[in-house]
Amino acid sequence: MYIHFSEAAVEALANRLPQDAILRLFYDTEGCGCALAGVAALQIQAAHTEGDVDARSNAFTVQYDPRKEVFFEENLSVDYMPQRGTYVLKSSQQTYNPAMRLVNCVN
Repeated sequence: MYIHFSEAAVEALANRLPQDAILRLFYDTEGCGCALAGVAALQIQAAHTEGDVDARSNAFTVQYDPRKEVFFEENLSVDYMPQRGTYVLKSSQQTYNPAMRLVNCVN
């Protein structure tokens, strides 16, 4: 998996990431009622999550659960929408989440 971060996303994330933090692409199914109906989110992690693998990226270390890879395309991009304060996860084929949240799991 390759994740490209736009300049706006790099700038917004760089201001929020603690030193040595890891970004994790998370497929959140809590409250969705079905494991196939999830929502993509970005998490800030202090350490590697066991079982996760690294995505290739132009900007950050990004990890994800390989069992959830089936829900995403091989090439993804993340942009930042400053007017909403959220991120957009998309591919060339679809938008996965037009208002993706960033969840700080470090604190």
